[in-house]
Amino acid sequence: MLADNVKECHVLVIGSGGAGARAAIEASKYGDTILLSRSIAGKGGCTTMAEGGYNAVINSADSCSVHKEDTIKGGAYLNDPKLVDILVREAPERMEDLVRWGAVFDVTDSEMLSQRSFGGQRFPRTCFAGDRTGHEIIMTLLEKIRSGNIRVMQEITVTELLKDGLRVCGATGLNRRGEIVVICADSVVLATGGLGQIYDVCTNCAMGNGQGYAFSYRAGAELIDMEMVQFHPTGAVYPYDARGRLITEAVRGEGGILRNARGERFMEKYDPERMELSTRDVVARAIATEILEGRGTEKGGVYLDVSHLPPEVIEERLPVMLEQFLNNGVDIRKEPMEVAPTAHHMMGGLRITPECETTLRGLFACGEVTGGVHGANRLGGNSLADTQVFGKRAGESAGKTEKFDITIDSEQVKAQKERISRFTKGTDSVSEIKSALRKTMWENAGIFRTKEGLLKALSDIERLKGMNPKAVSKQNLIDCCILEDMLTTATLVVKGALLREESRGAHVRNDIETKWTPDKSPYGHTYQSLEKAGIEKKGEN
Repeated sequence: MLADNVKECHVLVIGSGGAGARAAIEASKYGDTILLSRSIAGKGGCTTMAEGGYNAVINSADSCSVHKEDTIKGGAYLNDPKLVDILVREAPERMEDLVRWGAVFDVTDSEMLSQRSFGGQRFPRTCFAGDRTGHEIIMTLLEKIRSGNIRVMQEITVTELLKDGLRVCGATGLNRRGEIVVICADSVVLATGGLGQIYDVCTNCAMGNGQGYAFSYRAGAELIDMEMVQFHPTGAVYPYDARGRLITEAVRGEGGILRNARGERFMEKYDPERMELSTRDVVARAIATEILEGRGTEKGGVYLDVSHLPPEVIEERLPVMLEQFLNNGVDIRKEPMEVAPTAHHMMGGLRITPECETTLRGLFACGEVTGGVHGANRLGGNSLADTQVFGKRAGESAGKTEKFDITIDSEQVKAQKERISRFTKGTDSVSEIKSALRKTMWENAGIFRTKEGLLKALSDIERLKGMNPKAVSKQNLIDCCILEDMLTTATLVVKGALLREESRGAHVRNDIETKWTPDKSPYGHTYQSLEKAGIEKKGEN
């Protein structure tokens, strides 16, 4: 017997954020679908926290070709052009789906969708619902799911993908009681989100710990551009327990101004044409440079000011930001915020086709866990569009998979039981290992990187892998599994950063003068063979 808890379905969707929810809605048209959530569906994912907006070409002055050009240029020409073309052309259609299903976005006096300016884009094309756009989208998707026949399984943490030969056919997981759950499926959609939690300062919710990269890598999937981690320019600086919390790009989109401790509008030095609306990688490096060179505030940030805007504009367009800062004693209608860069979004991930197929049969992927769409730097507003465009495509492709008789080797489940049993005999604190991992990643694999620092991070990670995490309770078994996956994912990020001996987009090597040029545009690395290849071997170009 595989396990006490065995479920079967046609399509298994792992992850209940925007991409996973949209995939489940589409997959359910073709057969029995299970949506698996690590927490409570719609409550724990990063989509809920996405505040700024959704990019879509709906203005007659704008065009899909311009949106594509902006996206590829912003991505430092590392994007997969086919995926970008799909994103920009289908984003308006997926926006229409959301509106038809009941989503409420800000509109103009003529009842057209309002659009604000975001960094790196030549036209205002970011649709929004105040500064709670992601929340509006996820609530709409959940209502759609509740009205359908999708089975939602809450509080299940996936520990491994199951395979029938070379084909992915399900997953093992742990429920909140620490019991193994086995789900068999004709096809699997991976929508597990990003990896911000491997860094000491990040915007991601607790679910953004990089598990999907780790267990898909172990299953044999190819991953690309794992070094491309985006650091959002504006995260909260204080209070300490709010450090890294996202300060939405909508603040700059509405006219927010960045100044250093001397009162200088420093973006004039870094991008005089686009200023605060430069791409995120440029703004993040500018802020980090100001702080490192001694022009930051006493709290270690810079000022982001919207006090010159009419109070009613702030109250209407930035209500969440206003409330968030009021709770911390700052009235942004009258005084500036203090901000600093924070780990935010992963541009690398599983290699996918336009149909969202990975390099493993039976495994599809969508959302932040995939690579290729955003290249070396993501434009604000493209992520929410990505979840809907590729969520639909992944669900449709997985749903169209033929049903087959699944045969799972019981040794796969036995291996998970042995893994979990090992944690009950551990000796080392999970929280201490996790803290050490986050610290070395932030210090050595952050915004500015060097070979020396990356090798230090790699050495630290290998040392942490050699420790023996202890599960002090059945619930803590989940934490031990997550920790191992975080260590695996961090290794992939660091090795990717060592392999890419150039500065491009969000990846900056301070020890290497080589810089990318548009006519030299390598598309990704393949990481499946990294463990065998060694870190000194050049990656694919």
